[in-house]
Amino acid sequence: MQILIAFDKFKDSMPAAAACKAAEVGIRAALGDAVKTTLAPLTDGGEGFCPILAESAGGWIEYHRASGPLGESVEAPLGWVEARQLPAGTERYLSKLEGKVAVIEMASVAGLEQVPSDQRHPRFTTTRGVGELIRIATTECAQAILLGIGGSATSDLGLGALESLGLQFLRADGSRIEGVLPKDWIEIERIEGAIEPELPPIYIACDVDNPLLGPRGAASVYGPQKGLSEDEVEIFDSLAGKMARMLCRHFNKAESSILTPGTGAAGGIGFGLHVCCDANFVPGFELVTAWLNLKAKIAAADLVLSGEGKIDFSSLSGKGPFALAVAADKAGLPCRLFAGKAEKEAVQAIESKFPGTRAYSITPEDMALPEALSKGAINLQASVEKVLSAETFDR
Repeated sequence: MQILIAFDKFKDSMPAAAACKAAEVGIRAALGDAVKTTLAPLTDGGEGFCPILAESAGGWIEYHRASGPLGESVEAPLGWVEARQLPAGTERYLSKLEGKVAVIEMASVAGLEQVPSDQRHPRFTTTRGVGELIRIATTECAQAILLGIGGSATSDLGLGALESLGLQFLRADGSRIEGVLPKDWIEIERIEGAIEPELPPIYIACDVDNPLLGPRGAASVYGPQKGLSEDEVEIFDSLAGKMARMLCRHFNKAESSILTPGTGAAGGIGFGLHVCCDANFVPGFELVTAWLNLKAKIAAADLVLSGEGKIDFSSLSGKGPFALAVAADKAGLPCRLFAGKAEKEAVQAIESKFPGTRAYSITPEDMALPEALSKGAINLQASVEKVLSAETFDR
C-alpha cells in the first residue's frame, strides 16, 4: 500500500514538514513498516512557502534583515531557484522564465505568528518588510519574483510594501506620513511618488477568491482573526475602499480592480501590488501541485492523508488540503483530512460532496488550546493511528 502524506502547517503548533512526519509515525503504528509512504509538505503561500519550494527545486536560501509586522527587525528567508530547474508544468503559471527566480514568503516578515496574541490588530501591522525583500531580490537581479501571501497579520493593502518601494502618503497640509499604517489612513489626502527601482514580473500565489471589500472582503472575512472587533469592521472596510480608490487614481487604473477575485487575500496586498506593480495572480495550489509534482504522487498512491490547523468553511475557498481532497476524489482515491479543529458543518459539507473523504479533529474535547498547540504532533500521530487502525482500504 502506498500512502501520500501531504499536510499543510498547523498554525501556532507545527510546520508542514513536522505534521507530515508525525502522521507517518501514526501510519507505522497502525499499519506497520510494509506500507510505503511519500512525504510532500504543502504550502498555501504561508509559513514554509519559501523553503518548501526552493529546496524542492534544488534552489538555495539567503537570509536578510527586514522589517517585521510591528516594525521590528527580523531575519527573513529569500529563496532562489534557477528557472531552468523549475519542474515541468510550472511554465503554465509563470510564463517562460530565464535566469533566477526569487521566492518570497510574506509570513516571514508580516506573519500572524510573529505578532503576540495581545498585540494583534491590523491597524498597527505593516507589509513594509515584503517591499524590502522585493527590493533586495530586484537588486540581486531576480528575473521574476514569486510571492506567497498566506498567514499574514496585516490588512494594509500592501501600502507598507509600496512605501518601501517609493510611494509617499501625505496629509492635507502636505506633511508626509512615515511608516504608514492603517491607523493613518483617515489622515491621508494624497499619494505621491513612483515605484523604484523597475521591478521584474511579480507572481502572487493565491487560492483565496475573496474581493477586497464588502461582506466577503479582507476586513469582513479575515479581519477578526487578525484582531478587528465586529464594530470596527465596517469603518475599516470603508477606509480601505478610500485608499484603494486613491491607488487606482494615482496609477491610472480602473476602480473595477477592487472587484478582482483574490484582492481580499492577505489584507489586500495582492490588490496593491497588482494596481501599482502590475503583479499577476496565479492559482497557488495548482502551481504548488506542478512544482511538487503532486499529480504523479497522487497517481501512485492508494490513500491520501492531508490536513492543517483548522477546517472550517474558509477551507472550501481553495486551501491546500481541501484542494488535495478534490484532486484525490478526481483520481478515485480515499482521502483522510486531519485538523486541530474540524468544524462540524464544514466537515459535513466536505464529506457530502466527496464520499471518499473523511475529516477529523485531532484535539481531545477536554484539552485546552495552549496544551493542544504544544501537543499538536502527539495528537496528530494518535489520531492517524486510531483512524487507520479502524479502516480497511482497497485500491
